[in-house]
Amino acid sequence: MTRPFTEAPGLARRLACLVYESLLVMAVVMAAGFLYAALTQQRHALVGTTGLQAFLFAVMGIYFSWFWSLGRQTVAMKTWRLHIVTREGLPLSQPRALARYVASWLWCLPALAGLGLSGQHDGAIIAAVLIGGGLAYVLLARLTPSRQYLHDLICGTRLVTRAPPQKGPMGQNSAP
Repeated sequence: MTRPFTEAPGLARRLACLVYESLLVMAVVMAAGFLYAALTQQRHALVGTTGLQAFLFAVMGIYFSWFWSLGRQTVAMKTWRLHIVTREGLPLSQPRALARYVASWLWCLPALAGLGLSGQHDGAIIAAVLIGGGLAYVLLARLTPSRQYLHDLICGTRLVTRAPPQKGPMGQNSAP
């Protein structure tokens, strides 16, 4: 009998899931931004940006904590057979999923602090610093014994790979 969950996923699987998740979240953010603009009658992109940013932060928090606590995976995670569970292998509660979402923003804080102190406003430099900070955060997971992200270590969660379904005698999946 095989275990339903294997160890932490590899870097390639995590990054592939991240790219797919980014596309899905972009659609969620665009819809939420349109809703915010319609509800607040925002006529100019530079007016009300703080409110919009707070609203989008909350919408993304609801998106991730909802999926992580209900089925332990978003659509992108389902595609790449990734799950979020507690250290004990149990599903996440809503508060723990929300705490994981908030803690997951740790990857960008050093980069944003550095950009704030340097006074940089060039979009290409900002993008390069944020991408570099994100990659450093991902590579940092390789240094931990359990190969988990910093926010997973803080929140008592872990990212695991689900074993592929077993093929039956007729070549069909025997497990849902």
